[in-house]
Amino acid sequence: MEIKKNSSQPSTKGPADWFTGAVRIDPLFQPNASRRAAGLSVTFEPGARTAWHTHPLGQTLIVTAGCGRAQTWGGPVEEIRPGDVIWIPPGEKHWHGAAPTTAMTHIATQDQLDGKVVDWLEHVSDEQYEG
Repeated sequence: MEIKKNSSQPSTKGPADWFTGAVRIDPLFQPNASRRAAGLSVTFEPGARTAWHTHPLGQTLIVTAGCGRAQTWGGPVEEIRPGDVIWIPPGEKHWHGAAPTTAMTHIATQDQLDGKVVDWLEHVSDEQYEG
């Protein structure tokens, strides 16, 4: 058994290449020799969001606080709230983030394929974010 103590892993700022706005990333677990999943807790300040991206083996989001938005390419902007569980299939282009006036935190899990968990694409425009 392995226990990662709360606050034992430093928070990082979400890189501007991958996010719009203020984002804090708290690592939960990383892939290792017997586990291919990675997990993060991500907090988005109001209006903050990811860039468009895909995951080679999909992604699960579990909203834990606040109010947010998520969208798949060509689909409507969806509101997401605490307790919502979102499954994004492998290769599906999507983004997620906070609502315009409310922060949002989610846990994100994704499996790695050949050492990769995500492919980052272009930023989400303000028009796309507004839906």
